[in-house]
Amino acid sequence: MNQRKPEISKGIDWLLVWLYIILVSIGIMSIFAATYHEGDPVIQTFLSLKTDYSRQTLYFGIGGVLAVFILLTDSKFFTATANLWYAFGIGLMLLVFPFHTDVKGTQSIIRFGGFQLQPAELCKVFVNLALAKYLSRVETNFSDTRAQLIAAAIAVFPALLSILQHETGLALVYFSFFLVMFREGLPAAILIIGFSLAVLVVATLVVDPNTLAIVLTIIAGAAIFILRRQIKRKRRLLFMIAGIWFVCVGIQRFAVPYVFDKVLQPYQVKRIYDTIGKDYVPKNASEILEIEQKAGKKTKEDGDYNVKQSKIAIGSGGLVGKGLLKGTQTRYDFVPEQRTDFIFCTIGEGFGFLGSFALLGIYFLLLMRIISIAERQRSVFSRCYAYGVASVLFFHITINICMTIGLAPVIGIPLPFISYGGTALLTFTILLFILIRLDADRQMVLR
Repeated sequence: MNQRKPEISKGIDWLLVWLYIILVSIGIMSIFAATYHEGDPVIQTFLSLKTDYSRQTLYFGIGGVLAVFILLTDSKFFTATANLWYAFGIGLMLLVFPFHTDVKGTQSIIRFGGFQLQPAELCKVFVNLALAKYLSRVETNFSDTRAQLIAAAIAVFPALLSILQHETGLALVYFSFFLVMFREGLPAAILIIGFSLAVLVVATLVVDPNTLAIVLTIIAGAAIFILRRQIKRKRRLLFMIAGIWFVCVGIQRFAVPYVFDKVLQPYQVKRIYDTIGKDYVPKNASEILEIEQKAGKKTKEDGDYNVKQSKIAIGSGGLVGKGLLKGTQTRYDFVPEQRTDFIFCTIGEGFGFLGSFALLGIYFLLLMRIISIAERQRSVFSRCYAYGVASVLFFHITINICMTIGLAPVIGIPLPFISYGGTALLTFTILLFILIRLDADRQMVLR
């Protein structure tokens, strides 16, 4: 006699579920390794809910309840309410301005008693739903410039709000949704322009302003010389080259200095300069000391102290690591934020190159599985949502790990499912399990 499977298990991609459980378990173990005090009773500290690893375990339990609730929800609910969720997320972000609490230099957190909520983190789920909803509409012609601008606005608006809340790291995450747009037909030229802009910003910081202006002028002159025959036939080509030169010089001379002086916080600017190996001398040198002390950070003469200690911790792990609770750099708190932004160095020191490689392998398998799931969807909504999940996770993983080894500035990006933080863990849980729910109904066409 055939036994009918429970409805919750029908069509569920269990590989994604197990990868989620494995990653969160690694995260709890890493937080335990970074914060456990010798001699404390392990069982009691896990049950006390007073330690970081016990609270992360609680968040894991809450995430499990949310996951079950999502899996029992009809997939049509997410398409029907996508725009409402987006409006709700924007509303939450706007509430931050009058009700925020300053935490480590950011003004993006609302505190309810002992619980903290960061709407900019949670809003990633809502943006993903709203963007997938918009791109899947029958009347959306994404080859049209107007449609592309609307899609970009859906992603960029919460990013601008996040910047105003001094949460630049999370603001950058929203730009990962442009990868979804690229998959749906956004011209590659836009991504090339974005990459070129990033190169121009770095060049502005590294090269003397006058020298860079001369180099840009030489490049424009060379382009005119090479294309002189085409320019004779099409005069607008000359105006295009002149316009690009004007924009590049304007960005180099005015836009970048304005952003670094008026938008970014001094300690953020300092971290960017440390990443590219240049000294940053602010107009008011006391600003960095004041902000870093307000953020609860250790002040050292060496500006890239965090990254150097992280590199030492990862390097000291060697091939197989020192073992759980045996790392010196992380056990004795040499690495600031080693349970949150720099948790990868805890894994590197404790489990070495092989452990770090294994973690990256799990992440790679997770991303490849999500992309595979995206491509098997019949619904444009489900496909766009899946690519949104992959893009957000890829951005977080890449930037966080590059942060810990000095290849990217320290911008406060958590490592998905690993770093300590209730809002981050629940956000990634919701993000992933909505995808699992949509995939379970992959034969259904959702709009």
